Amino acid sequence: MPRSESSRGLDTEPAFSLRGIAVPAYGPTIIVAIGSGAVVPIVTLSALDLGATPAVAALTAGLALVAELFFAVPAGALVHRIGERRALLWACAVDAVAAFVALTAPSLAVLMVTVFAMGFTSSVFTVARQAYLIDAVPFSMRARALSTLGGVNRIGMFIGPFLGAPIIHLWGPRAGFAVAVAAGLSAAALVRLGPDLTAAHEARAKEQAKDDAQDRTPVSTATVLWDHRRVYLTIGLGIMVIGAARSARVVLLPLWAAHVGLSASTTAVIFGIVAGVEMLLFYPAGSVMDRFGRIWVAGPCVVLLGIGTMALPLSHTALAVTAVALVAAVGNGMGSGIVMTLGADSAPEQGRSQFLGGWRFVSVLGGSGSPALISLVTAQAGLAAACVSLGGLALVGSGWLGYWVPRYDPAREARREARRDAGRGGAKGRGAGDP
Repeated sequence: MPRSESSRGLDTEPAFSLRGIAVPAYGPTIIVAIGSGAVVPIVTLSALDLGATPAVAALTAGLALVAELFFAVPAGALVHRIGERRALLWACAVDAVAAFVALTAPSLAVLMVTVFAMGFTSSVFTVARQAYLIDAVPFSMRARALSTLGGVNRIGMFIGPFLGAPIIHLWGPRAGFAVAVAAGLSAAALVRLGPDLTAAHEARAKEQAKDDAQDRTPVSTATVLWDHRRVYLTIGLGIMVIGAARSARVVLLPLWAAHVGLSASTTAVIFGIVAGVEMLLFYPAGSVMDRFGRIWVAGPCVVLLGIGTMALPLSHTALAVTAVALVAAVGNGMGSGIVMTLGADSAPEQGRSQFLGGWRFVSVLGGSGSPALISLVTAQAGLAAACVSLGGLALVGSGWLGYWVPRYDPAREARREARRDAGRGGAKGRGAGDP
């Protein structure tokens, strides 16, 4: 594998602390995630309140995911054109406007359009935030930075429903969008008033620019995606499996809980326990990736998700379902930030945001395809067969990741080069002393 810009800087990175950039780097993410967490439970209810049938309400809730898939690549192109910081600012502001329109929507059609728009802003925000951190954080701490990004997003999604619950209780389902309005405006203000993280590393970027001057000519998004097609078709397929395994767990767990007769409140408690376990693992996961390599997180993540999904048909009590869910939760928590980290490792210096847009598309494609596959298998062979099928797919995918992830790990390549250099140096030293 050619030596990347990440691996070239491994030995020359200055001292760095995530604590120093915590507020500007992660503040907007957790604020936006709180708004999203407040909205997710009430989109379907809001659609029903506006006269939708259950089928149309489910479609309305899925429009955000459809938009994320549809706009993933255009989002990367937009971030490349206007820059990461400006993209973050506009994504937050437009999200707040869309949430306000949803709050006051006079019809179902207006609500559907705004939900779709919020899916677009989510794509822009995700790509911009990832590219922003790649610039701001040295390679040696990249995995910890991105796993922390995934962790704070989960924390925000966990807080959001609890923050929105009293507002919804007092003023109805659509009042939850008010939390998203406040979150979007607050995040936009934090981005606008906070420091530009990329400026702090401008000197390093200029240093790298001397080596990469020949690659600074503008390139189209199509060219970037085509030039990196091998990455998308190798490790990218593994990323699709991760997305599918995560989505399958979210869909299959409540379905199986209902199948064995657990109440909605019991299922909610199980989800709360699962979320708590996942939030405890994000930083250890990043530390393992930085110290030992990406495969030590990618492999266990998918294996445990697969085992947890396959074992669901063996659970028939609340305690058993919780135990199986915790197995998958440990895997998912360990995988916090793995998709973003692998994307950052594979991204080129030139056309980075465009590449990340394609990476986002691959990830969302796996996640959005999983529910359709579950529906198909369940209709043909039953829910237990769907659990076993999706879990088996995850285990097969773990083998694929085990083969390809080490081949795209720049830290692994750098360690190999260091060993080769040390070997050559030792050989020269011995040769100089020979009689």
